[in-house]
Amino acid sequence: MSNRFLYTYFLLQILCIVLPANAVEESLNADRLSPSYLSERYSDDLTDLKKRKIIRALVVPGRTDFYVKDGKISGLMVKLLDNYEKALNEGIKREDDKTRIVYIPVDFNLLIPHLLAGKGDIAATFLTITEEREKQVNFASGHSLKVNELIVTNLNSGINLSTVDDLAGENIYVVKGSSYIEHLQLLNIALAKRGLKAINIVEAETYLTSEDILEMVNAGAVDITVIDDFKAKLWGKVLPNIKIHNDLTIHDAGRVGWAIRKSNPELKKHIEEFATSIKKGTLLGNILFNQHYGRDQKLENLQLHEEREKYSKFVNIFKKYGDKYSIDHFKLIAQGYQESALNQDRISHRGAVGMMQLLPSTAADKNVAVKDIDQLENNIHAGAKYMNFLRTRYFSNPDITPENQMFFSWAAYNAGPANVRKMRKLAEEMGLNKNIWFKNVEVAAGRLIGTETVRYVANIYKYYSTYLLLEQKEALDNK
Repeated sequence: MSNRFLYTYFLLQILCIVLPANAVEESLNADRLSPSYLSERYSDDLTDLKKRKIIRALVVPGRTDFYVKDGKISGLMVKLLDNYEKALNEGIKREDDKTRIVYIPVDFNLLIPHLLAGKGDIAATFLTITEEREKQVNFASGHSLKVNELIVTNLNSGINLSTVDDLAGENIYVVKGSSYIEHLQLLNIALAKRGLKAINIVEAETYLTSEDILEMVNAGAVDITVIDDFKAKLWGKVLPNIKIHNDLTIHDAGRVGWAIRKSNPELKKHIEEFATSIKKGTLLGNILFNQHYGRDQKLENLQLHEEREKYSKFVNIFKKYGDKYSIDHFKLIAQGYQESALNQDRISHRGAVGMMQLLPSTAADKNVAVKDIDQLENNIHAGAKYMNFLRTRYFSNPDITPENQMFFSWAAYNAGPANVRKMRKLAEEMGLNKNIWFKNVEVAAGRLIGTETVRYVANIYKYYSTYLLLEQKEALDNK
C-alpha cells in the first residue's frame, strides 16, 4: 500500500473530525443509490467499467455491512468500498475522470444470480468460498482473508465452557439456513462418537440476522450463539454482556471474499491487489475492523425468568384483543414492551399514555374510540384496535403478505401512515420491493427519516422472537 494511499486515508479521518459529518458523507456517498443504475444489464470487465465510470456493488442490507442512517450510507462494506474506490482512482485528479462505486441492495440469496445476470459487478459481502460457488463465480480475497466461526455466550449465563465437548446438550441459537447449522451438525457427529449428547440447534425466526441474535445474547434472552469472528469483535465493542470464546471454534479459517464474474479477470486481479491491503493484520485492515462498530441499537436487558413473570400478568388481556383483531398476541406483547417495557404507568413527554403509549387523541378517534386508556385493559384494547385499523386501512393489499402487513403497521404506528407511504414509494424508486419491509422498505426508511422507525420495527421483532422462546421454555418446563 502506497504512502500516498495511507496519507489520503488519514487525511479523511481528520476531515471527518473537522468538517460537519454530512459534508464528508455527501462527498463520499452522493447519488450512490440512484435508481438509474438498476435497470441496466451488462458484464463489462474493468477497462470498460472505467470507461462507464461506474462500478455497481451488490450489497446486503444489514446492521454491519450496509445500512442507511440519517439519510447517509454507512457500514463495513461501504467503508471497504470507499477505500477501494480511492485505490481505483489513485493518481486521477479530475473528479469527472474518476470511477464511482454505486450500491444496489439485494437479498443475500440474490447476490450471485444478480451478478451473473449483469445487474451488478461485485457481490460485495464476505461470502464463504465453497466448491459450489466457485463453479459459478470467481472470488477476490487476496487468498488471505479468513473467518472463524466462534461461540459467543451471555456473560452472566453461568454456562462454563472450556472445550467444544462442553457444548454437548446445550441449546445454540443460530441464523436460519446459515452455514453455522451445517458445522454444528458436523460437531454433533463428533460428539456422538465420543458418547456425548447432541447440541440442540435452534434456528432463529426468519428475519433475524446474526447481529440481532448477538443483541439477544447480550440482553440475556439467548445463552449461546455462533457468529463469524470479525462480527463478534465488532459488536463486542458495544455489547458489554457478551463473552466471545476465541478458543471455541466451530469452523476454522473459512476463506471469504467478494464474488466477481468469471468473465472479468481484470476486475478480479485489481480487487485481489486491493484485498491484500485489508487483511486483518495490516494497518488499514486494523483501522477498518477496529473502528467500525455498526449501529448501537441494543435491546433492553432481558432475563427469561423475569420476563416470564412480567408478561404472565398481562398475557390473557393481550390474547383477548389479539384474538378479537386477528393479531398474534405475542406480537402485541412485544410491541408493548418496545413502547413501555410493559409499564402501564408510563406517560411520554408528548402525552402518550400507558403500556401501548397511545395519545388520548388517537384513542378518541372514531376509528379507535376506546375510552379511559389510563386503565390497563382499555389501553391494550386501544393499541390492538389501532394496529388493526392501520393494517386494514393501509396495508391490506393482497400483494403484501400478512407478516409484512404487520411490519408496515408497526412502522405506521411509530412514524405515521403517510411516512410509510413515502418510504414505500422511495423503495420502489430505489429498485427495492415496496411490499417487503426487512432489507427493502426499511432501507428507504433509513434514507428518508433516519433510524428510529427501522430500530422500532427491528426491536419489536426481536422481542417477539424472545417471547416465542419464553413460550417454548414454558412448554418444556411443564412436561
